[in-house]
Amino acid sequence: MRAVALSLLVLSFPVVAQESTDWQKQKCALYEDAWTRALDSIGSDDINYNFLATNENFIASGCTETIAACPQSDKEREISELLTIVMMNEGAASTFLPFRCPPAQGEL
Repeated sequence: MRAVALSLLVLSFPVVAQESTDWQKQKCALYEDAWTRALDSIGSDDINYNFLATNENFIASGCTETIAACPQSDKEREISELLTIVMMNEGAASTFLPFRCPPAQGEL
């Protein structure tokens, strides 16, 4: 009985892995579209080159690299909040997003 259960688990694993890969690609396509629409509607004035480049690099990696885009300006925060809401509405976890900032000095 245990061998049957193990066989079923092994047989189902590749299907789960494939779905995960497809979902990753879908999330990245959604993110890329949302990123483009956010820049079109909000504009790129008052957005640091590093923030732009970090997001573009995240997209270029297939949204798989652990890249930290830290929003600094009001527009950068507005874009990151908008993208977070859009992606979570699409079913992506907030951990998918590249928005991370290093802790301030003295914080843990």
